[in-house]
Amino acid sequence: MKISKALPLAALASLSLVLAACGGASSGATAGGGIQVPDLPAATEIGESEGQVNIIAWAGFVEDGSTNPDADWVSAFEKETSCTVNRKVGATSDEMVQLMRGGEYDLVSASGDASLRLIAGGDVAPVNTELIPNFGHIVDGLKGQIYDTLNGKSYGVPIGRGANVLMYNTDKVAQAPTSWADTWAADSPYKGSVMAYDSPIFIADAAVYLMSTQPELGITNPYALDKDQLAAAVELLKTQNGVVGEYWNDALKAVSSISSGTSSLGTGWQVVVNLAQGDGGKVESVLPKEGATGWSDTWMISAKSKNPNCAYKWMDWASSAEVNAKIAQNFGMAPANKLACEGSKENEAHCETFHATDEDYYKQVWMWTTPVEQCIDGRTDATCTNYQEWTKAWTEVKG
Repeated sequence: MKISKALPLAALASLSLVLAACGGASSGATAGGGIQVPDLPAATEIGESEGQVNIIAWAGFVEDGSTNPDADWVSAFEKETSCTVNRKVGATSDEMVQLMRGGEYDLVSASGDASLRLIAGGDVAPVNTELIPNFGHIVDGLKGQIYDTLNGKSYGVPIGRGANVLMYNTDKVAQAPTSWADTWAADSPYKGSVMAYDSPIFIADAAVYLMSTQPELGITNPYALDKDQLAAAVELLKTQNGVVGEYWNDALKAVSSISSGTSSLGTGWQVVVNLAQGDGGKVESVLPKEGATGWSDTWMISAKSKNPNCAYKWMDWASSAEVNAKIAQNFGMAPANKLACEGSKENEAHCETFHATDEDYYKQVWMWTTPVEQCIDGRTDATCTNYQEWTKAWTEVKG
């Protein structure tokens, strides 16, 4: 099944996420995992429009028809609410965090690696979901997650999600794989043509594989690694380094590499697979038996928002079935609103491709979460490694 609308190439080039270290813990309430977060209030009502809303978002999330005439859900919002939308396209999660800390933006489409930093830093406020009627239609699997919900408070409205799948070129890989094994083994038959994602967060992919193949390590959450567990993941990544032909963080290059057969198989996104198929590439994907990592994006409101009424109106507008479907199809991900899968064959096909309402599928996917010293797996007798340590380890892996 192929998605009917391909992400614009200019937008696709901005998809790759570059993660940075987690912000320092702030004083305040303690989350379930021991993370200190400020005790900030949520809005209690929505007033008159302030006249504008300033949003920093991933390419493809906030479209007014200027990039693609078929992608415009901003114009109708502006007409209905009298809120002019000022958008800045974010290039990386790190950039988004820094811009939100500056206080000039009301909203951000934060990925799981950025959201925890923003919450811990007091940069975003809790969201009163009762003021967002469409929140009731969000799939259950995207509610109450550690990367956007702490102390029973929701800090955002989910936009969509996706898995980091095993993609493969069928001309190079004759039999559909069921495991990640050939991407990790030193004697892989695809040595020199394996693709891997180029980011420290990819350490979590090694941890997911180790959870299945070396349970004695005691890893129960791939983002909660103590020093010994991190060392084991690094050793596996060093082994993989010997068979990797290409590390990628540019989705356009990933499409070209897997489509042409330069790479035989490796970690990718479903949208990369679909675009490769659209270009005639003999490419398929699978969620291996060991599970996988993944990503989820969330609308989050600045704790310093100057336009909170327009911000709340945007969060509800963008979470409606119609608009959420458009965003998901334009970007290439599963929509968060389950009703976005209804109403047309196009919506149904897209949701089938991205497993939008298949919670059994996403139970096998560990969504990106920035690693912090407080072990988010529930351990209280251990100290986990943080993102600075992961960044140092990734440099060691690649040499």
